[in-house]
Amino acid sequence: MLETAKYLIGWNGPSGYGSKSTAEQVTDSCVDLRSITAIITGATSGIGAETARVLAKRGARLVLPARSLKAAEDAKARIVSEFPQSQIILMALDLSSLNSVRSFVAEFESLNLPLNLLINNAGKFSHEHAISEDGIEVTFATNYLGHFLLTKLLLKKMIDTAKATGVQGRIVNVSSSIHGWFSGDLIRSLEQITRNNSHFDATRAYALSKLANVLHTKELAQKLQEMEANVTVNCVHPGIVRTRLTRDREGLSTDLVFFLASKLLKTIPQAAATTCYVVTHPRLANVTGKYFVDCNEASTSKLGSNPTEAARLWSASELMVSGNSRAAFEGM
Repeated sequence: MLETAKYLIGWNGPSGYGSKSTAEQVTDSCVDLRSITAIITGATSGIGAETARVLAKRGARLVLPARSLKAAEDAKARIVSEFPQSQIILMALDLSSLNSVRSFVAEFESLNLPLNLLINNAGKFSHEHAISEDGIEVTFATNYLGHFLLTKLLLKKMIDTAKATGVQGRIVNVSSSIHGWFSGDLIRSLEQITRNNSHFDATRAYALSKLANVLHTKELAQKLQEMEANVTVNCVHPGIVRTRLTRDREGLSTDLVFFLASKLLKTIPQAAATTCYVVTHPRLANVTGKYFVDCNEASTSKLGSNPTEAARLWSASELMVSGNSRAAFEGM
């Protein structure tokens, strides 16, 4: 009850920010990002678009991957109309396809650009059972596995950039508080929703993918520390906001649900605040492996803080991105 009250009134936590803070407000102390290059997935609409707009305002060079280059062109045009000096590069990427992820990384590396920030923001909520071209349930493939491979392939570039510039690299994985709704065996559940469509539960599949984002953050943070890399990784819950994530279910019922929940909804600038805070604020130098809500550190679910599960998911993910999902399911 107390936490809900703090959320509704916009109470500022130890960071000095809270649920009512906006992305522009939390980046006021990092007004010059002209030496920074950022990749932001899911930046054609919603939270990702606002994150891109604010980082462009602060001077960052943006690389915006998208399935639809037309949508990306529109997003770029909106930013450039407001900030004409913006540097924005558009590239094709379908996160549900591991081949597309590999092609994107190869194309990005051919540009010989540095990479300081990686914001894994794109999300999908598939209401119907669907399987990716790699044989993985599509919500999990898009929200987690594609980002896992993207991060894995870009990690050396980020580490090298940080070493060459002395500027710490930062990775942000956008998750959700819904990760706490999942209980059970993550790998077995993934196998079930991938192989069996008779009892597909879209919300459970989404929660599973968001739990995977949290566990990925935890395990990657440990590996980066072991490597003594000058790169951090943290996870965020942006809050409740209406974005195009619900586009498969536009209509009266969706409108009614959001009307009834309107007092709990954030605006998109407020929802983008935690991502922008974690990826830019000087206070978070060397902070890694944490979970943030309303621009303040918070606790994950019990399963989300389990290091054994984090390591287990990592091992299974390595098998899945190598094309051996059967071994991932059977060996875990």
